[in-house]
Amino acid sequence: MCDSILTDAMIIRSIELKDFRNYETLDIRFSPRTNIIYGDNAQGKTNILEAAYMSATSKSHKASRDKEAIRFGQDEAHIRTFVEKQDREYRIDMHLKNSRAKGVAINRVPIKKVSELLGILNIVFFSPEDLNIIKNSPSERRKFVDVELCQLDKIYLSDLSNYNRVLAQRNALLKDMHIHPGKGSTLSVWDEQLAAYGQKIIRRREKFLAQLKPIMHELHDKISGGKEDLVVDYEPNVEADAFQKVLADHKDKDIRLAQTSVGPHRDDISFKIKDIDIRRFGSQGQQRSCALSLKLSEIKLVEQATGEMPVLLLDDVLSELDANRQNDLLESINGTQTIITCTGLDEFVRMRFAMDKVFEVISGTVTEKFSPV
Repeated sequence: MCDSILTDAMIIRSIELKDFRNYETLDIRFSPRTNIIYGDNAQGKTNILEAAYMSATSKSHKASRDKEAIRFGQDEAHIRTFVEKQDREYRIDMHLKNSRAKGVAINRVPIKKVSELLGILNIVFFSPEDLNIIKNSPSERRKFVDVELCQLDKIYLSDLSNYNRVLAQRNALLKDMHIHPGKGSTLSVWDEQLAAYGQKIIRRREKFLAQLKPIMHELHDKISGGKEDLVVDYEPNVEADAFQKVLADHKDKDIRLAQTSVGPHRDDISFKIKDIDIRRFGSQGQQRSCALSLKLSEIKLVEQATGEMPVLLLDDVLSELDANRQNDLLESINGTQTIITCTGLDEFVRMRFAMDKVFEVISGTVTEKFSPV
């Protein structure tokens, strides 16, 4: 198939790596449509997706520290990603260092804030771990909301960063008060700031879930063959307007526990079918269908917010789905550039799935193959 640009879709043209993970060097050029990266486990397939994700968000989806992504024995690593959107080209350079903070440049101009990077490349990343997002802890579901909103809303990114900073300082003060009770006089200062940022976060999450709800309901109805009526709701730990009062009411408890017991850092999302809480009582099949609906909803949300289709990264997730859910997922990716990792091509061939570019990975060496269809 030709490499013409898809209408209203952002695409990754290519990624160049140097000393990143198990790659000494790599220059991989993608089709604007469907790209398959296959090979045995632990060969380096996911590392390519990780580089793409970092180019979009500045963070790894799996490593907490940049130096974990630097090839063993090296002091630094480089990621260079070329993005095309709305007839414009962007070059994103990322310089990871062992002993210092990473450097990021857009079109060769260094940036000072992460917010300058966000929105250039929107990514939806789907891994086997995401299939457990429904049954896992509330922190996983909050992370889903935060990652998506931070890509789409720079104000939310700023409010969330400030909230987390103030929350950490308030918790540090609460612990310190056990040794120095007199320091409690400054608690109200942190309470006021925490409430101000927290109220903004709660209201933005309310809006986000209101947008998500009908999209996910429609997608899940299709995935379940019209058999399940899924209801998604935001479960704020505290209402926005009441946050400051509730914070004051919990002051004694917070001092006793030496931590902040209320706020949006304890929010959750509920998923119900016929009033049954799928998080706790759903079957594995229901939980996985909900997770699939949730991730596919991300694509629609990004399209609504930006007018563009995001890049979809599927990290060996097809092997975790049954045939019906595989079909639902693959039928939903039309119009978006997709990069899929897998261990083999048999399923794609059997389903006559269009593969525009195919790459094989063996021990950190990537070879482009001819498409078998």
